[in-house]
Amino acid sequence: MYLTKIVYQFMELKEHFTGRIFELISETADELGLECYVVGGYVRDIFLNRPSNDIDVVVVGSGIEIAQAFGKKLGKKAHVSVFKNFGTAQVKYHDTEVEFVGARKESYSHDSRKPIVENGTLDDDQNRRDFTINAMAVCLNKDRFGELVDPFEGMDDLNDRIIRTPLDPDITFSDDPLRMMRCIRFATQLNFYIEDETFEALERNKERINIISKERIADELNKILLSPIPSKGFIDLDRCGLLELIFPELVALQGVETRNGRAHKDNFYHTLEVVDNISKVTDNLWLRWSALLHDIGKPRTKRWEPKAGWTFHNHNYVGEKMIPGIFRKMKLPMNEKMKYVQKLVGLHMRPIVIADEEVTDSAVRRLLFEAGDDIDDLMTLCEADITSKNEARKRSFLDNFKLVRQKLKDLEEKDRIRNFQPPVDGAEIMQVFDLQPCREIGSLKSAIKDAILDGIIPNEHDAAFTYMLKKAEEMGLKPVTA
Repeated sequence: MYLTKIVYQFMELKEHFTGRIFELISETADELGLECYVVGGYVRDIFLNRPSNDIDVVVVGSGIEIAQAFGKKLGKKAHVSVFKNFGTAQVKYHDTEVEFVGARKESYSHDSRKPIVENGTLDDDQNRRDFTINAMAVCLNKDRFGELVDPFEGMDDLNDRIIRTPLDPDITFSDDPLRMMRCIRFATQLNFYIEDETFEALERNKERINIISKERIADELNKILLSPIPSKGFIDLDRCGLLELIFPELVALQGVETRNGRAHKDNFYHTLEVVDNISKVTDNLWLRWSALLHDIGKPRTKRWEPKAGWTFHNHNYVGEKMIPGIFRKMKLPMNEKMKYVQKLVGLHMRPIVIADEEVTDSAVRRLLFEAGDDIDDLMTLCEADITSKNEARKRSFLDNFKLVRQKLKDLEEKDRIRNFQPPVDGAEIMQVFDLQPCREIGSLKSAIKDAILDGIIPNEHDAAFTYMLKKAEEMGLKPVTA
């Protein structure tokens, strides 16, 4: 039965290696007398029905030599890049990238994930792979074209949805600790399970993550966050002890404390539920980061108040102030993406407060003014944040959010508050009253803005100008006569 299954796989595999790219790689390899195999993710993804244009090819011999010959066969539209120090070469052809590398074996020193590399056999190359599902190879030489080489039964692990290392997991993770992050990332992306011995090795080797750069860790965290169900990855990171080392602020959200029979929710698991909720409706990485960090200020603001119970007053503002430090430490981008996350974290309570009370035009205008073009993302975050187990309360919030969204739409069409620019600006105020820059100018601008946001005057120049004259008179300012 197993043999029949493998033969069927070979027939299936050949169908995935048709086309000019694979024909020319096969032809080039045979002309140079080199063994040649497609390896790793491309092979894995064939069986998972995940399309890919990135092809990794292992050559028993010189990967650079075959890449250069292959590039010539493709013609002028092919671009060949050679990386002699690494013994690799890349060929780009239209939207396809083929990476060629000579088969190698590796050895590691304890204080670095950079291996000492030697030429090796296909067996050596498969031995150094991180997981069994990434260690499968398919031969491209004509006499064995489409033959699957699977020494670690990666196909069985694919069928059983298991992440497992080819060799001793302690050695695998200690040699290159980034593989611990990749282990959890693959399990999350593919919705696979980490085999018990492999998971126990994660726990034993967690401290080794300290030799990995923050940038590489952040890259894996981003991929976990972009997975269909990110909570799976963060729970595994927590279970094995890695999360405490790479993201202690998130771990600080854990736990439930009870006093006088009153308990607060576990904000760690609430946060993960919010992340999963938002992941159902958006692939925006930075909106997902906003969901992950929306309650990050709660541990610092947690208080017990005898009448109110547990409170987290101003946790959104405290969290907003924490964002730059978290991004800097984790080597995430310190640019508009950080500011976007910071804004959403700071504002995420505002729609909830509005929805819990009467939805007034003034409150909605101010929300629209502060959120600007990010208002739709903010509303998406707030809807994801409703995780109450009280279905009636949950439905009430979501229904009120619909009212908020409709008011946002109506008021934006009527008042044009989004990305608000005052109809009377500072330069005009200075000209009318013959003023140099001073506090009074700011006071008048604020008064005009507040009057528009509160619906006292329309967002129009003439109305704002008249209102300005009135407020200026109250302040003892007189316009300069022509």
